[in-house]
Amino acid sequence: MKKIFLVLVLTTAGRLGWAQMPQGERPAGAMRPAGAPGQAPQGAAIAPQAGTGRITGTVTDAASKQPVSYATVVLLNPATGKAVDGTSADDNGKFSIPRVAAGTYTVQISFIGYKSVEKTGVVITDAGNTVALGGIVLESSAQKLGEVVVEGQRSLIEEKVDRTVYNAEKDETTRGGDATDVLKRVPMLSVDLDGNVSLRGSSNIRVLINNRPSTISANSIADALKQIPADQIKSVEVITSPSAKYDAEGSGGIINIVTKQNNLQGFTLDLRSSIGLRSSDLGLNATYRVGKMGFSLGGGGRGQYNTPGSFRNEQQTYSIQDNDLSTRELLSRTVQEADTRNQNLFGRYSLGWDYDINKYNFLSASVQLGLRNGTNYQDNQSTSIAYFDGRNPTSSLRDISVLDNSNTLDATLNYTRTFETPQREFSLLAQYSRNTRTNNFTNLILAGENTGDNLRNDNDSYNQEVTVQADYQTPLSKTQLLEFGAKDIMRRVNSDYTTLLNGQPQSGTNLSNVFDYNQNVAAAYASYTLSFLKSYTLKAGARYEYTTIDANFRTENAPSIPSYGVLVPSVNLSRKLANGNVLKVAYNRRIQRPSLQFLNPNRQVPNQVSTTEGNPLLQPEYTNNYELGYNTFIKQTSLNFSVFARNTDGSIQPIRTQDGAIVRTTYDNIGTENAYGGSLNANVNINNKLTLGGGADVYYASLDNNISSPLYAASNQGWVASGRMMGGYNFTKGWGMQAFAFYRGRQVQLQGYQGGFGVYSVGVKKDFAEKKGSIGFGADNFFTPTNKIRSSISTPFLEQNSVNVLRRTGFRMNISYRIGKMSMAPARRKRSVNNDDLKDGGNTDGGNGAGATPAQGPSGGRP
Repeated sequence: MKKIFLVLVLTTAGRLGWAQMPQGERPAGAMRPAGAPGQAPQGAAIAPQAGTGRITGTVTDAASKQPVSYATVVLLNPATGKAVDGTSADDNGKFSIPRVAAGTYTVQISFIGYKSVEKTGVVITDAGNTVALGGIVLESSAQKLGEVVVEGQRSLIEEKVDRTVYNAEKDETTRGGDATDVLKRVPMLSVDLDGNVSLRGSSNIRVLINNRPSTISANSIADALKQIPADQIKSVEVITSPSAKYDAEGSGGIINIVTKQNNLQGFTLDLRSSIGLRSSDLGLNATYRVGKMGFSLGGGGRGQYNTPGSFRNEQQTYSIQDNDLSTRELLSRTVQEADTRNQNLFGRYSLGWDYDINKYNFLSASVQLGLRNGTNYQDNQSTSIAYFDGRNPTSSLRDISVLDNSNTLDATLNYTRTFETPQREFSLLAQYSRNTRTNNFTNLILAGENTGDNLRNDNDSYNQEVTVQADYQTPLSKTQLLEFGAKDIMRRVNSDYTTLLNGQPQSGTNLSNVFDYNQNVAAAYASYTLSFLKSYTLKAGARYEYTTIDANFRTENAPSIPSYGVLVPSVNLSRKLANGNVLKVAYNRRIQRPSLQFLNPNRQVPNQVSTTEGNPLLQPEYTNNYELGYNTFIKQTSLNFSVFARNTDGSIQPIRTQDGAIVRTTYDNIGTENAYGGSLNANVNINNKLTLGGGADVYYASLDNNISSPLYAASNQGWVASGRMMGGYNFTKGWGMQAFAFYRGRQVQLQGYQGGFGVYSVGVKKDFAEKKGSIGFGADNFFTPTNKIRSSISTPFLEQNSVNVLRRTGFRMNISYRIGKMSMAPARRKRSVNNDDLKDGGNTDGGNGAGATPAQGPSGGRP
């Protein structure tokens, strides 16, 4: 009976281990259980033992010191490498091999995700002695399921088959900041000082929060990110080549911000606070789970203050007669200066609920609230204009304030049905989102012409979305996976704006009006994944989206915007090399629809010599993306290399024209935008003590509006580079230190350039009360109290040079404490709505992103 039980245990453990273990990790000569697919190595059969010896031991995890349950233990003949006996560890990691014949053996211990350990020279005497191997420690394997992962202290940066993951919870230098501070550290991303994000030079990306879109990003990504405290972010995932499952929107790629969640039982409350020279914050995260039901409550607020700065702008306008450049004459020269300051309050709060109906049915729901209350000031803005056409020079002194308040509600309900068959799943998802925004400016004339006048613009707007989505996936075989689904996004945008002079509304469609913009996007997709030739994975698919638009000015004839459809193919091919490294190549076509900031015809005039207004007739951009990447792990260093090409038609670009001394900016679908480049990122983890990381992104940008007229033709090109470095060290007795530096190079624009800048920070912390609490200190930009960003614009009608000065030196103290205790509960599957579809708006579903593979081997299941 015992022999039968032993054979059953070895067969089960062997099937699981061999099915899931990458080939490169399987020990040479290790036995394959009887009945496993494929040809078993010689000596797979286990010969009955006739001796009286015994071998015992206990298997534990090197990092957690916890038992490794069901680890496989094989007894090998060292002369032949053949397996002669074996067993598996019990729940406590203990094992015993009885009735071992006299001789000298090698004992091999292994388990999925761990490096195998061999104990050589194990001698059993003729008297039948017992050999106690004692504690056997297994270290986590750095090669696991085709991913390059540094285990132990989890790496700050993980390079996986289908995405790059930045583990923000490991970075103490972001404490007291917001999501923009976190994204500066993520490979391939670039963030300017206003919080605008670009991926490999493209700002046409989609930002998701916990795999879900939010209307807070529909108007501006920068505004959305400032609402998310850094302390709430667990990780950031970047997908540069999304599969057909994801919305076709986001030509640059998708960014998914994962906030801190867990699947634990019990109750815990985590309080965090930061007090600093430039900002302060207070955060709270609580979780309660009992049985099949769980609740989570999270939130945080951040106040920003004491952020002085200044700007200086010099611009010259020219007149040209009869479209002849030889007649170009200087028309005006303007010099403008002001002191600046900002006051902002950001917050984001969430309440989540999930319920495991039974083994195969799950429900989850959440409500998230976001807010931003901010005011930007320009104090004593002086403007001097000299004319060269006989008019008298003018000057003025003004106080300008821009109010930007917004409130966001996101409500979701998700149902997921799984099946006995691994990877078969059906999900039905719904989401309601609404962002209400007030964006006003006040322009008070203190001196000059029309002294005492008060020019004001009131702009109330909202962006509302209702989304329904159904997805189904099923394995066709052990190496094939089919996914298909449908989705509908019903979006409504409203902008009600009024320009007032001394309290009196001003008429004109660009001064006072109501703008309605209704959009419906219906989509369907199919995706097929195939694993072949043992190490190759192909993921191919197509997505079709049909968009209808209804725009209305109410007081005017409505513009006619035709409906349009687009077919978006995608192909991802990856090869897992024998050493666990990954080589991948990808192609996808993307579409980028304009968001409200590009569509809104409200004329913004916070500056009397510069106006901006949107264009409701804008069409989407279309982009082809090509990528080649290689992920490797060399000893304790993970490396990622990638090269890419991006070609965009119908690029949405700003168009600047002059009207006297006033520069007017609007937008149009003109020209092409191409980028060619690559990136290198490295991360080193030495003995779970020292962590070093860094990377560089370099690409060549080429922009051209393809207009033949020399008066309006515009093109620009040049190299763009950015880089980051980070490091951390864990001292003894709970002390730790981290440092970070980031540089964003000069940006190439169609009609000019925007200058580069650098930031850096250092943080130190001390854990106490068995890591329930911590106290720390941080400092930012302490050697360089000011950041100067120089920008230039050049057209036949306009020459402009500006300098923005920002004072970003800061110091802060961080405090955190955790109350309560949790225990691990079984993991639950969750799915989310993904509206990846607005320009200036980035997803994974946690299990089957671009490049995700179906079952690998006989018993592969969904991760």
